Amino acid sequence: MASEALRRDTILVVDDTPETLGFLTDTLDHAGYTVLIATDGEGALDLVDQITPDLVLMDAVMPGMGGFEACRRLKRDKLLAHLPVVFMTGLSQTEHVVEGLAAGGVDYVTKPIVVDELLARIRVHLTNARVAHGTHVALDATGRFLLSTDRSGRILWCTPKARELLAELFPAQSETAASLPTALIEQFIQPRQDANRSASRSTLEIGSRRIEITMLSALGPDELLFRLTEVMTGNEEQVLQKSLSLTSRESEVLLWISRGKSNREIGEILTISPRTVNKHLEQVFVKLGVENRASAAARAVRTLAR
Repeated sequence: MASEALRRDTILVVDDTPETLGFLTDTLDHAGYTVLIATDGEGALDLVDQITPDLVLMDAVMPGMGGFEACRRLKRDKLLAHLPVVFMTGLSQTEHVVEGLAAGGVDYVTKPIVVDELLARIRVHLTNARVAHGTHVALDATGRFLLSTDRSGRILWCTPKARELLAELFPAQSETAASLPTALIEQFIQPRQDANRSASRSTLEIGSRRIEITMLSALGPDELLFRLTEVMTGNEEQVLQKSLSLTSRESEVLLWISRGKSNREIGEILTISPRTVNKHLEQVFVKLGVENRASAAARAVRTLAR
């Protein structure tokens, strides 16, 4: 309980009405939140450049830069993309709700504000944002080839390893591109958008390389989670197996070693533990008469180049 008392979520309230700012500041402070205020979209962006809040309550209609435009600009920054924005407005027509959600908002509350409902929504969105952001950070640290997109193929989130692989496979496309390459969208993303299906997969040929794309799950109504895995054609593995007198598994491990993969990465690709990868590699060293993975990789490259 002591740690909870020390950790106060910070909420940025953006509204041009002094009465609304005063009311929300008192309400949120009483509920245990730290409150920041801005009176227009530009002021909100300037403040967020200095302090990152945990949630933004944004008035949709303000003089100068409105809430929708401010939200769009926030979401362009990848470091702020996880930040939940809840719009507050007296506009309740469907087109305004749609515009707010399209701008990147996670929710929409109408004025006059019902305090209990607002606080309940804030708690839900803070929890969801914390879980999602924490999950992404954890997955980034694992070095896995994971990414999520919307149903049009626009990348919402990507681990560093997946970004590197896409850059290798599609060098003409910038690593910071907002969408997957057209080849992936047309051949895999669009045909497999049924949110009720899980673990559907397909293989894409890119030059001499094969990429297996697996849709793991739907994270939301418009977010799909995918895993990328590079698979072997079989020909190279067979060449190594026959030429170097290796077992099938040893030749697979050696091929991935020659492509610069770590034991952990090879384990994920072959669905075996890193320790098992290391045991196979030890046998490869003995059979090839080498002492390290660099020498083994060089031997594999020479063999495949014949």
